[in-house]
This record gives sequence, C-alpha cells and structure tokens, in this order.
Amino acid sequence: MALAGCTATELNGYLPGFVEGEPAATNQTERVSSLWVNSWIVLLAVGVITWGLMAWAAIAYRRRKGQTGLPVQMRYNMPIEIFYTIVPLILVLGMFFFTARDQSAIEAKWDDPDVEITAIAKQWAWDFQYDGEEEDNSDAVWTMGIQAQPDAAGNIDQAQLPTLVLPVDQKVTINLQSRDVIHSFWIIDFLYKKDMYIGKDNSWSFIPTRVGEYAGKCAELCGEYHSMMLFNVKVVEQDEYDAYLQSLEEEGNTGDITDAYDRLSNFPGTTATTDSEEGEE
Repeated sequence: MALAGCTATELNGYLPGFVEGEPAATNQTERVSSLWVNSWIVLLAVGVITWGLMAWAAIAYRRRKGQTGLPVQMRYNMPIEIFYTIVPLILVLGMFFFTARDQSAIEAKWDDPDVEITAIAKQWAWDFQYDGEEEDNSDAVWTMGIQAQPDAAGNIDQAQLPTLVLPVDQKVTINLQSRDVIHSFWIIDFLYKKDMYIGKDNSWSFIPTRVGEYAGKCAELCGEYHSMMLFNVKVVEQDEYDAYLQSLEEEGNTGDITDAYDRLSNFPGTTATTDSEEGEE
C-alpha cells in the first residue's frame, strides 16, 4: 500500500527525468534508475543488519555493574571470519555484474541510427552539428553556441544558450568531441554523462521518448568559466525537427565545422559574437 502511493519521482529514487503519467525521458533512464534504486535497497539492508549487530553487541556485551578487568579475549572465530569474507565478496560481485550488464546495454551503439549528431565541446560552450548523408558531410547543418551570459544579479539568459534539438522516438547517436581540454556531456534528466577528450572521440546512442525541454551542462571542471558551459535540449516531433534543420540550411549553416573553429573568445558579460561573425567583420 505504501509503494502504491509513491509518485514516479519517489519510485525512481528521486532522480530527475521522470514525470507522473508520462514516459521516461529516454529508453535508458528507467534502466539507470532501477540500478540506482535496487543498489540502495541492498545497501540499506546491509546497513540495517550491520547497525543491528553493532547495537546488539554493545548491549549484550556491555560492562555490568561490579565487573572489573578485561573480558575473555578471543583471537579469532573461523566461521565468523569466513562469513565476513564471503558475504562482502558476493555483494561486490553482484553489484559489479548488474552495473556491467546495464552499462553494456547503455553503451551499445546503433548500427544504423535515424539521427547522427556531433556535439563539440569548447571552452566554454557547445557547437551542435546535425550530420548529413554525404561522405564529405557537405549536407550537414550546424549551430555555434556561446557560453551562458549572466546579468548583474547572476541570472542566465536561457534564450542565448546553445540548443540541441532531437526528434522524439528516433534512434539518436551523438558523437562527442572536444576542441581543447577534457569536458563532459551531461543532459541531466537523461541520467547519463560521457567525457570528451582530445584525440579520443566518444559516442552515445539512445532514443528520446518524451517531448519537452531539458537542461544540459559540462560535468567536468574545464577552466575558469566551467559553470557557464550550459546548453538546452529540446525533444520535438519529427516534423518540427525537420523544419528546424531546414531553417539552419536556409541560414547558410551548412558543411562540416568539426575542425573549423577553436575555443571561444567572448567571456560572460561581453558581446556574444561567434568566430564566424568576427571573421566577417
């Protein structure tokens, strides 16, 4: 009865990414939350048993009134020693198995994704390139982002943040690249993050399953304005996604920009100008 009264948030360990009466944010979030919740259940059970034994020993073997000296000393107890060795080993191996199983499923890549996107991290913003079908990626479209621009009170102008647009219920592969230092790509409600390195490109495959807007950020300390390295994610219907790509093409944001630009030169509070605009000036 108690569990039946829980909300989606409570049933999933108070993790983000869940809304009552709606699907999870991606096809993977329930797998992550299940691993999280079940791990806590096992650990809580171990904790309760351990705390109970500690309390029992403290009460049962406390010094009684009138007792003096030390109690009888016992060097070891073979059954207890075996128990204390085997049980933690079983727990560690069990948690390793379930973690490795779920991570393997989450890390699996689509052989033929419906959408392939390159997310490029830079100090301290994001570029998103929607890869095309041509071998040279000449039909790709992209957006270049700037880091967050806080006002005097520290409020962030959300409209200026880079925005990643994804189609709902489609197989998405995001290729992750860095232009400078180590960054980490994290969409909070999707319950997963991946590091981005120079010389080692990562990728992440998933299916967005709920239309909505989500917050993203860099989860790896990457320099002075790390906290300003934010982005938005919009999961939309397929027709809206197609219209968005068409708008980028009409703006002239076409071709492969993967190696074309370096880190940003504009800092928070300065004029938000992209490198391409500076070149035109």
